[in-house]
Amino acid sequence: MSSSPTRRALRASALLLAGSVALSGCSAFSDASSSSSSNGSDGTPSVAASFYPLEFVAQRVGGDLIDLSVLTGPGQEPHDLELTVAQTATVAGADLVLLEEALQPVVADAVEQNGTGRVLEVEDVVTLRPVTESHDHGEEDDDGHEEQHSDDDGHDHGDEDPHFWLDPLLMADLADAVAGELAEIDPDHAEEYAANAAALVTDLEALDAAWTDGFADCRRDVVVVSHDAFGHLSRYGLDFHGIAGLSPGAEPTPADLGELQALIRDEGVTTVFGETLAPRALSETLARDAGVSTAVLDPIEGLSDETAGEDYLSLMEANLEALREANGCR
Repeated sequence: MSSSPTRRALRASALLLAGSVALSGCSAFSDASSSSSSNGSDGTPSVAASFYPLEFVAQRVGGDLIDLSVLTGPGQEPHDLELTVAQTATVAGADLVLLEEALQPVVADAVEQNGTGRVLEVEDVVTLRPVTESHDHGEEDDDGHEEQHSDDDGHDHGDEDPHFWLDPLLMADLADAVAGELAEIDPDHAEEYAANAAALVTDLEALDAAWTDGFADCRRDVVVVSHDAFGHLSRYGLDFHGIAGLSPGAEPTPADLGELQALIRDEGVTTVFGETLAPRALSETLARDAGVSTAVLDPIEGLSDETAGEDYLSLMEANLEALREANGCR
């Protein structure tokens, strides 16, 4: 992905899912959509965001003008989301659903089966970063060629990294897209949505500038992390190496761990980063075996009890400081 701060022009973003639910037994969701979709009654758009970064953008852009629900609760790993009946009804009745199919296909399935409102799929408005070979875990076949597999926990994100929100400029693209969707649903408040999005974009561009300046003079650029959630931060000149794959439940091989120990030694890495919503046993073991320190880097997939008082911007600032300290930045 280019590191240029020029943001892409907003592309067409949403598809309209209309009509009644055709599946037998789903009539309750159709009834829910007609009764709970608040835009049809008091004019307040109902928005369902599938996980925290989408919730953050929706809240900043919509503010008190929307009725916002989030499908992935605090402390819950978004890769592992399973919708309840009530959450499926929320999806069915929402005027707008914000989702990323690559990360949470279960939400996309629920929309396809039961949705009646507008849908904003993240990949329609941002460009995901390709997964590089150095971030893939695989094993060699009998001919010496590496075979790629889905993560051990059953998640398969394909050839693109879904963790787009770690790039503030991609979050800015999403903010503009959300404002456009809300203006379509609620044209009376279009100017307010646009103004809210512009204010958020200003914050995100300032954050991007802080990250760019923060790594202008560093002793190291190699970072070892718990799993490959941080690839979008490579636009700031950082070289991330994950212990696990794109999903935190993926297991590294002994060869992977040996390569990481050699990398830590050869590059003078001082810190192995665990994270907030995933077990830290692997990162702590690797750090102990390599004789280096541990710290926490937040992939900001969701809030936890420890970060309940934070938000996307403050967590990104904390990540910036943690990485600057570990990499000897001045």
